[in-house]
Amino acid sequence: MARTRTEQIRGILRLSPAALEALAGYGLVVLGAGLWGALGLFYHVVIGRYGLTPLEAVFWRALLAAMFLGGWLAWRQPAALRIHPRHIGFFLLFGLVGVAATYSIYAYAIRMVGMGVAAVLQYTAPAWVVLFSVVVWRESLGRERLAALALALAGTTLVGRAYDLDAARLNLPGAMAALGSGITYAAYVLFIKSATQRGYGARTVLLYALATGTLFLLPLQSLRSLALIRAAPGLLPWLVALGLVTLAAGVAFNAGLKRVSASNASIVATIEPVTAMLLGWAVLGESLEGLQLLGACCVLGAVAVLQRRRARHEGQSTSSSTST
Repeated sequence: MARTRTEQIRGILRLSPAALEALAGYGLVVLGAGLWGALGLFYHVVIGRYGLTPLEAVFWRALLAAMFLGGWLAWRQPAALRIHPRHIGFFLLFGLVGVAATYSIYAYAIRMVGMGVAAVLQYTAPAWVVLFSVVVWRESLGRERLAALALALAGTTLVGRAYDLDAARLNLPGAMAALGSGITYAAYVLFIKSATQRGYGARTVLLYALATGTLFLLPLQSLRSLALIRAAPGLLPWLVALGLVTLAAGVAFNAGLKRVSASNASIVATIEPVTAMLLGWAVLGESLEGLQLLGACCVLGAVAVLQRRRARHEGQSTSSSTST
């Protein structure tokens, strides 16, 4: 009997099922974070070229992604549209905090303190996720996870050029907003993990997060963006692309969270600002400093530390099973 593709990959890499599952999880998290990092290119066009405000852009991003995913599920997986009535409140809170609050607070923070500092403070999220996971879910902390967390935070600080105080518009309300977006982003990760533990698939979780988030973002909108879309037909394809990339990123990240811990996933996801930095340099001609490259290496180092930790634990498990 022919072996399945998964068995063939396991044979080539000589990985146990658990190790292969974890490797796939990290790969999906990296893919999702990388796609999120690419969103800056689309924002550059819809905000910089066509004149949408950040809040208008994130509203259309969430709305179109929810519409595409909802339509696809209704066509191909209608069972995935069903949620238990007792979880309606959970998903409403998820959309309010994890999507509407994160998107809107981050947009405000960018206007107040600039993109670099806002990104750095938002990426304090892994620290909040690790703290919650250790205290509530009783995950082990360990030296390696602490080292990975430190590398990730240091890396995002350098990538975001938080050291360049002349370029940062520092003020207390903006800094507090950026830090708040880090807390709500951490809540987003934890909500996803909690939803998957309730038995929901990655697509179902993403659909209801986007749909309820859009609902809460709606009161913050005006008819201005509709007028812009009518006046500039070229804007709509960019918004569609923004929604599709958001959808692909969310599905990949949510699927990865089914396979790895929330704290590890949040640390690995710090590859997002690295991707944004590299794409900004390669596509938009933005400057790239040596300290930013060092920050990128720190983030990649954090991912490598977590992979080493996983491999060591896998080896210990294999040794234990062999000895018994």
